[in-house]
Amino acid sequence: MSEWDKKRGLMHRYDLTAHIYDMQYAEEQTAKIEAALDGLKMEKHSLVLDAGCGTGLLFGYVADKAKTTVGLDISRKILLQAKKRAENFQNIHLILADADNMPLKENIFSHVFGITLIQNMPNPAKTLNEIRRVAKEYAAIVISGMKKAFTLEEFEELLRDASYNIVALKDEGLKCYVAVCTKLYH
Repeated sequence: MSEWDKKRGLMHRYDLTAHIYDMQYAEEQTAKIEAALDGLKMEKHSLVLDAGCGTGLLFGYVADKAKTTVGLDISRKILLQAKKRAENFQNIHLILADADNMPLKENIFSHVFGITLIQNMPNPAKTLNEIRRVAKEYAAIVISGMKKAFTLEEFEELLRDASYNIVALKDEGLKCYVAVCTKLYH
């Protein structure tokens, strides 16, 4: 099966479940978000990207702290759910796009989140490289990886191979690993 066939299947699955996603996963997603934000600094001039934003659960945590938040997802119907959540804020913009081919400039975001994203992608390394491309030099990059998809060693290796420096890694009480990273330069 090609990468695009897998992505179409993923898009279809999220389109079908968008209306019940929060009922099924909000508690789990909120725990990941809170773990990711614990100790993470964000200033009023911050530009935030939520790659694979889903229903926009992150928005309520970052929109008031950041200048601009961009939510990007491949599923149109799940973005419609995110749009409802974004209506409460003036600084949230939504983009229907593939996280492997983001229509965004290089080195622009001070904070990039990929929560519950990479295990859904056909080529997680490609996704991590694209996230790295749009992140500023000293950006905080938050990536989660489901424990059922990766061992801790596999997750750490995937991040290191994509030239990420792991600053903090959290997994206690979570179904995933949550890594706060920066870019590595060679």
